[in-house]
Amino acid sequence: MTLNELDVYFKSFLKPENFLSDSSRNGIQIQNSAPDKTPVTKIAFAVDACEQTALAAAKAGAQLLFVHHGLFWGACETVTGHVYKRYRAFLQNDLALYASHIPLDANNPYGNNYGLAARIGLKNCAPFGEWRGMSIGVKGELTVPVSVEKLASRALLPGEKPACILPFGKKDIRTVGIISGGAGEDWVQASDAGLDAFITGEVQHEQYHCIQENGINVIAGGHYRTETVGVNLVREKVEKELKIDTIFIDIPTGL
Repeated sequence: MTLNELDVYFKSFLKPENFLSDSSRNGIQIQNSAPDKTPVTKIAFAVDACEQTALAAAKAGAQLLFVHHGLFWGACETVTGHVYKRYRAFLQNDLALYASHIPLDANNPYGNNYGLAARIGLKNCAPFGEWRGMSIGVKGELTVPVSVEKLASRALLPGEKPACILPFGKKDIRTVGIISGGAGEDWVQASDAGLDAFITGEVQHEQYHCIQENGINVIAGGHYRTETVGVNLVREKVEKELKIDTIFIDIPTGL
């Protein structure tokens, strides 16, 4: 498939047109030299678009890098300093870049949040968590109540540890809300919804006492770790359906 054909394929299930309030410019952010002619035989997947992931993708022989965090966040930037280094890594290697931000957070079943819900065994899932008029998270129920520590271990892969656990709610957790990444402030939406626990990527210092005083469990799994889920689910889908070779470039930030 060519880059343009892959663009149609990704849009068919990620539905970026449903997330127009996202300023991330979802879709092809950098094309290759022949987007309608050159076959893409290998796709690299990563959380972040940066010089390091671009060079790793090129070294692995990929013609396309698919990421959650792209290069564009609304306003234009001058192509100087680190921005120049990022662009150079793509252009010198004729490497295309495809980004999916909020569409990949919200997608059911291939997104970060529904992927985490499946990982912890959440049932009766429903949309949860509004951001800029878009529903981006998921909430649901556990068949058997668990402790906050057990829930955290389910949310992450073996060997991974959460950034922090704030065990300020019920000892036996049944209802859970999930919004990956930097959504610590959305503990408020989880509390207002009467949920027993909220899973996100990171929380801020100033949120600690508010969470404690409102009596809800919060698990911060790490911004990076909670957002490796969606890119890997899309990677698996591509391998299965398109028979294109893929690679996941794991560059954890520890944050």
